[in-house]
Amino acid sequence: MKNTFSFLLIFSVFSGWSQDKILTIDDAISGYHLYPKGLYDLQWLPGGESFSQLRIHEGESFIEVQEILIPKGRVIKITLEDVNGSLPDSLKLKRLPRAQWVSKREFQYVTGKQVFIYDIDLKTSTILHFELSNDVSNPNLFSDASGYVAHLKNGLAYGVKAINHAITSDIDGIVIGKSVHRSEFGITDGLFPSPKHRKLAYYEMDERMVSEYPLYKLSDTPASAKMLRYPTAGSKSHHVVVKVKNMYDHSDPITIKTTGDKEQYLTNISWTPDEKYLLIAIVNRAQNHMWLNKYDATSGDFIETLFEETNDRYVEPEHPARFLTHDPSKFLWWSERDGYNHLYLYSDNGKLINQVTKGEWIVTDYHGESEDGKYLFITATKDSPIERHLYKVSLKNCKITKLTSSSGYHSIVANQNNSLFLDDFSSTRNPREIRLINENGTVSEILYKSDNPLMDYKLGEMEIGKLTGESGDDLYYRIFKPIDFDSSKKYPVVVYLYNGPHLQLIKNQWMGGANLWYQYMAQKGYVVFSIDGRGSANRGFEFESSIFRNCGENEMIDQLSGVNWLKSQMWVDSNRFGVHGWSYGGYMTTSMMSRHPGVFKVGVAGGPVIDWSLYEVMYTERYMDTPEENPEGYDKTNLKNHLDSLQGKLLMIHGGLDDVVLWQHSLQYLESAIKKGVQLDYFVYPHHKHNVRGRDRVHLYEKVSNYFFNHL
Repeated sequence: MKNTFSFLLIFSVFSGWSQDKILTIDDAISGYHLYPKGLYDLQWLPGGESFSQLRIHEGESFIEVQEILIPKGRVIKITLEDVNGSLPDSLKLKRLPRAQWVSKREFQYVTGKQVFIYDIDLKTSTILHFELSNDVSNPNLFSDASGYVAHLKNGLAYGVKAINHAITSDIDGIVIGKSVHRSEFGITDGLFPSPKHRKLAYYEMDERMVSEYPLYKLSDTPASAKMLRYPTAGSKSHHVVVKVKNMYDHSDPITIKTTGDKEQYLTNISWTPDEKYLLIAIVNRAQNHMWLNKYDATSGDFIETLFEETNDRYVEPEHPARFLTHDPSKFLWWSERDGYNHLYLYSDNGKLINQVTKGEWIVTDYHGESEDGKYLFITATKDSPIERHLYKVSLKNCKITKLTSSSGYHSIVANQNNSLFLDDFSSTRNPREIRLINENGTVSEILYKSDNPLMDYKLGEMEIGKLTGESGDDLYYRIFKPIDFDSSKKYPVVVYLYNGPHLQLIKNQWMGGANLWYQYMAQKGYVVFSIDGRGSANRGFEFESSIFRNCGENEMIDQLSGVNWLKSQMWVDSNRFGVHGWSYGGYMTTSMMSRHPGVFKVGVAGGPVIDWSLYEVMYTERYMDTPEENPEGYDKTNLKNHLDSLQGKLLMIHGGLDDVVLWQHSLQYLESAIKKGVQLDYFVYPHHKHNVRGRDRVHLYEKVSNYFFNHL
């Protein structure tokens, strides 16, 4: 076996303080006051010379606008009384509206079925020239105050000038203007207004061919069922088209003339700056071939394929084309083609100009260009996979300059011309700071510095380190030690895991990216450990895609590397290991308990995938291919086939209305356990979806914690 015990201590915090308070389970789960505070609804105003935030001071809420001048400019305070003073009695507001800025001095807001613009200097509200449709409650207002577009129950509504219109369908199974493809491929919405809002592109999905699954409303007498159309791996999937509506007339929408398999994926839609064309990344259902196609937005005609990408495992575009402001004939494209997510510069005819960023790290965010168009600004993992920093990249020679210097996690919001940035920063040593920095990385002002909300609490020491896995990869881990830690004693361990795609647990953030439940367990005398093994996010394509066709295999190997390192520590009780995770982590928990029996004495699996053939088409076929193409992989990873090997105490938990990992997964596991005479514990939250939220979450984690207290 490869030496897995290479160890590097990176951070050690929470020790040496004089605290005496102890967290309750309510504190750990719903104690939001115990997390570092920041600035709320922080946003730049157009022009980038001012920013606003929602403030609460001595019980009073108000919008505060701060002008950016050196020395510090004026601060403008906008209260509920100010806004109500500009409205008739019939439209008075009970709380401050959400401000959507349309100029340096004006924001738009909604009350009733009307949209207003408030002038912060004149303290007046002016009604706009359109009225919202009756069914609209949360419209997406256009940033230039020219109109709105909003979702309806059976379609969408929009308004510009004197034109108000709705596009709807009364056919069950036709979905208009909503997210499609189960929100994979970076899809978060189904509406795509053109740059100047003259046209609206939107998704229309036909899911009538998709199998239905019942979600039971048990509070009804008798219980009623809502049918969910859920495409499972290898089965029929929905069909999607993109349509375009001219918003300034009553003409019918046109359909973009995509061709090919109707079950292909239409992803990452973007407009050309002149609003003449749409770019759509077409991905085949096998998800190993992508075409970036260009279409005429007036006729819907196909123009050309700009370029293609293929991969033996999968391609996964998640970002639309971003056209350069200073040269609209060029655009940036994100790709993992060299093994890491980087930016590539193309001409508008699809000719590759150059690869802008390169290296064994990934670009996580693109902020835009400098005012002179010479530089791009990005957030990336260049310095460390567990950190995020702001960089500027020369378009001339691709030289990269780091702009944030403090070790940790920098979340960046850029102003309009990328001359100033709001930097929301934290690290394991720094609870939270909101900084104002310029395009050279100089900190102009610290706008807010959070106190340590845990200063009075008795906490366990936390460390972040890395070890070498059997594959030779660096694996980052986080460990919380019990309070009053004594290295001469032996402690039980709870391993919290996820280890699936698109999630990273270990970060150089406050608490290492963890929540207070870890500290709650540390106060109860437990070591709490997490490790990001292969399959986890933000480490490059090979690291994440190593799970291809065998979900759970390499992940278990890497989790065991963490377990073996723990067992080499003199202060760990090797006979008292527990494991807990949710969703992919629930799948991993059940896998570890049954496929590596005896390693863990206790497990708590929440919302677990049990049989990948019951999970959704897009995600499953990307990582597992179809059941017909990969029967051995599906059979090997089906946890019902490993029930005979289950050892220890396992508690399985599921939401009765889970529309992500269907309840059927754990019910089938339970049914198989009964038939085989295998004992396990089971609990259901009848009215919750994939995550148990609200007050019931305290109940959930009291149950999880007690299970470890009673059996570990």
